Amino acid sequence: MNVPASPSLFCKVKNSVRECSGEIVFGMSDGVVSIFGLVAGMVAGAQSGDIILLAGATAAIAATVSMMAGVFLDLESERDEARVEAKTRAAEIRNDPQGAVDKLIGDLKGTGLSAQSLESIRADLQKDPLAIQKFEDAVAAEEETDAQKTSPVIHAAWMGIADFIAAMTPVIPFIFLPLEQAKIVFIIGTAVLLILLGIGRAILGERPMFRTILETCAIAAAAAIAGAVVGLLVS
Repeated sequence: MNVPASPSLFCKVKNSVRECSGEIVFGMSDGVVSIFGLVAGMVAGAQSGDIILLAGATAAIAATVSMMAGVFLDLESERDEARVEAKTRAAEIRNDPQGAVDKLIGDLKGTGLSAQSLESIRADLQKDPLAIQKFEDAVAAEEETDAQKTSPVIHAAWMGIADFIAAMTPVIPFIFLPLEQAKIVFIIGTAVLLILLGIGRAILGERPMFRTILETCAIAAAAAIAGAVVGLLVS
């Protein structure tokens, strides 16, 4: 007897990335835009790369934790809401089983089933009205995407990884380079990341490539300008 081989670690990671692609793109967008604006403001007013590094890294870590918590709590709330709705639906069927059966049969009449089939289904449902909920759950499960089936912890983890990597991109040059050189590399590195992010958004959303790249860069530029203005005013 042949036992199906379990998916390899690479396949599991690949599927996980695909299922959480929305969180990854959103996390990178949030991370790079927010920290790019912060670093731009620090560059305009700071005299030391150490200060920029400290502020940027601290903000990146705080933002990452916040985004992870937000995604996790949002998905948990959705699942709690679905569980409560399931209990409410079960109570509705118990209170009016005949009405629930009649409604479902009425909905099924438009599917092309024969009268004989519908009567057979009605007879089965009248024996066990709660089978209606099982049927509705089965239909909902077919419509549920792979991403919705993935654990909230996995979604939150990919969100955190993407957010942190993107957020640290504007900060990394200040770790290794003198202040003036780091300013140049920080702009170039962030611009490259924004272009790649725009390409990724365009591919995932099937959007116009150039427009999406321009939109992504424009949002980050607006954040940088706002940060720079604040930095100049404060300094």
